[in-house]
Amino acid sequence: MTKQTIISRRAVLATGVALGAGLLVPAARAQAVMKVAGIHASPVENAWNSCLHKALQDAAADGSIEYVFSEGVSGTDYPRAMREYSEQGCKLIVGESYAVEREARQVAADYPETAFLMGSSGEASGKNFGVFGTWNHGGAYLAGMLAGAMTKSGTVGSVGAIPIPEVNMLINAFAAGVKEVRPDAKHMVSFIGTFFDPPKAREAGLAQIDAGADILFGERIGTADAAKERGIKSVGSLIDYTPRYPETVFANAMWYFRPILDAAVADVKAGKPTGSNYTPFGLMKNGGSDIVYVKGVAPATAEAAMEAKRSAIKSGAFEVPIMVEQPK
Repeated sequence: MTKQTIISRRAVLATGVALGAGLLVPAARAQAVMKVAGIHASPVENAWNSCLHKALQDAAADGSIEYVFSEGVSGTDYPRAMREYSEQGCKLIVGESYAVEREARQVAADYPETAFLMGSSGEASGKNFGVFGTWNHGGAYLAGMLAGAMTKSGTVGSVGAIPIPEVNMLINAFAAGVKEVRPDAKHMVSFIGTFFDPPKAREAGLAQIDAGADILFGERIGTADAAKERGIKSVGSLIDYTPRYPETVFANAMWYFRPILDAAVADVKAGKPTGSNYTPFGLMKNGGSDIVYVKGVAPATAEAAMEAKRSAIKSGAFEVPIMVEQPK
């Protein structure tokens, strides 16, 4: 084989690769995965943010989206992060606007081609600012029913973040579940003033135990540490804390963000407006929330009553009261 032949063959191969690449470009563009950004005000280990983060990670693993994120973003930096991800070509931005409602909505108005899906106490606005609430109050109510049957002192406690409607709703639902089976129960409530401060939540839980509570509802991470330290039982919220506290946490009011995310992603891909309230996709009757619990910890009769109520919630025969006023 002559040197000229080798050069010619290499030239043909190079041309073929170039032509092949040229043919693949349109197909690759057609199959481009939608880029989604997550902006987390707290570290992703925080229970609420971990629900969003896991759903986004799972969607990326499924090939549904490409996921990028920032965590620990302060309120002053939040609008800037929203703008930067919009300018980077993200089609959907997921986050929370509780502390920056006005600023976040202004960013959405400035970037009409970007869809926003924000945890919010407000309503959706425009064609691209969608909202969702964390409505795992059904699971909190059911956990309260178990706690009401288990408490020996007749006093339970709840540790929450800030008295915003979503937090109030969970704590009120837990209290309502307790009182369904123990009408004379006393319910103590503490707010730590921030969304992520496990040591402060622990301190609040310890104070409630010292005041007589023998079961704690941990709306905030850190509450179960107090319960573990004092040898009492605790209820978790949003994620399953039982593996981390196997002798302490006996029930969890679960919340799954994936149904909400999937609905918003489908709307963006279909070119539909996303200025909607996506909260209903997170309800128990739609598979977006539930209770997980360790069987045998509560009395069998209490578990049976709770399971009957659970079935009624899932069928729509019973609706857990939505009480957003600050618990006293």
